[in-house]
Amino acid sequence: MFFERKEEEKVHKGSVLVGYDLGDDFSQISYCIFGEEDVESVATVVGTKQYNIPTVLYKRKGVNQWFYGKDAVKNCGEDGTLVTNLVEAAKKGEVLSIDGEEFDPIALLTLFLKRSLGLMSFIATMDNINALMFTVDNLDDRMVDVLAKAAVNLNLKTSRIYFQSHMESFYYFVLHQPEELWNYQVLACEHNGKRLKTYRLEENKKTTPIVVLIEEQTYNTLVLPDEQETETIKKDSYHLADEKFLDILQRQCENRIVSTAYLLGDGFRDGWAEEALRFLCRNRRVFQGNNLFSKGACYGLVERIEPSKVGQEHIFLGPDKLKANIGMNVKRRGKDSYFALLDAGENWFEVHKECEFILPGDENKISFVVTPLTGKSAGKQEIVLEDAPIRKGAFCRYQMEVKMVSTECVEIEVTDLGFGELFPSTGKVWTKQFTVA
Repeated sequence: MFFERKEEEKVHKGSVLVGYDLGDDFSQISYCIFGEEDVESVATVVGTKQYNIPTVLYKRKGVNQWFYGKDAVKNCGEDGTLVTNLVEAAKKGEVLSIDGEEFDPIALLTLFLKRSLGLMSFIATMDNINALMFTVDNLDDRMVDVLAKAAVNLNLKTSRIYFQSHMESFYYFVLHQPEELWNYQVLACEHNGKRLKTYRLEENKKTTPIVVLIEEQTYNTLVLPDEQETETIKKDSYHLADEKFLDILQRQCENRIVSTAYLLGDGFRDGWAEEALRFLCRNRRVFQGNNLFSKGACYGLVERIEPSKVGQEHIFLGPDKLKANIGMNVKRRGKDSYFALLDAGENWFEVHKECEFILPGDENKISFVVTPLTGKSAGKQEIVLEDAPIRKGAFCRYQMEVKMVSTECVEIEVTDLGFGELFPSTGKVWTKQFTVA
């Protein structure tokens, strides 16, 4: 018999959901009202489509006065300190010395987040945000730790604070577009002026649910010229960049049907990719913008809270995801049953489940069924409860905690709880780790 933990309180229609794209150069905020279809992005200037918030702070010299974003950039010519690379500094964990004082980089990042979320005040105050999704370029272990600490420091009234990569935000964005746009493969090209990153999404429609994979590639050689360069140098540089981009697109689309492409970021602002665009627009729908990831973060929240029909029919197996279903064959009320412990598609750093169960007093093995969604055959794993107390004719009650310690490693911990006053707990704990590839 199993006793699962209590689930979180439901999110009600009309609740405010926020997607926050946190970048080292710029950040963006999008939001939606739960139960409504539209996702909107927050403009830094009302009535415009200026969504980029410079991820910077500025401290005036000698006083505890801070500015963020565009105000920080505007004031940086005065006597004070402009603090850049907030995300990178928080990841490194190095104390920052500013105006003769030392500051925790995560505290400074939190200050920027609080100030920038103030742009939401015309929709909802910080206290009225019901769920928040952070999305970042690369969601490694350290980035998860930084975001978790910053999220706690925000003191929001909700516990629904989540993290996902740009890759996953792209997946959720595509999932919520008209189906004719993603009948075949979808390509996103993001350029920030310094490097090009591509995301190519494809489905395996032979699986149930349909497995979605995204191939990500980075091209550091496609660099655009600086603003201060002469017009002649700019022209030559843009022409070379156009040739390189065309070659990349041709290789991305070779022997594939790409139905839709998205051009993202300020790197495409100057319209230099003439030949590449001519190729890309041939028999494809092409869109240009720069707020896809923050919108995708909002859609990711919607799917977490209330999965749509199309969301239930698809599963994204990105590099941060558990790639197998893990469960147990058990008896419930005398009938054989399957008890799901972990579901494929969950972020490895969010996987954590606890339950209690009862075994006959003469059994000391627990078996798990591992069913990969990568095409491999289902397998089994076992924990042998060595030196477990033998209670013939009685039962043993155990607590089990399941979590992942990396993208491929599952850890299971079993604790003896005893069984009533007759059989007190021995306090024994058994732990096993196994790989899920």
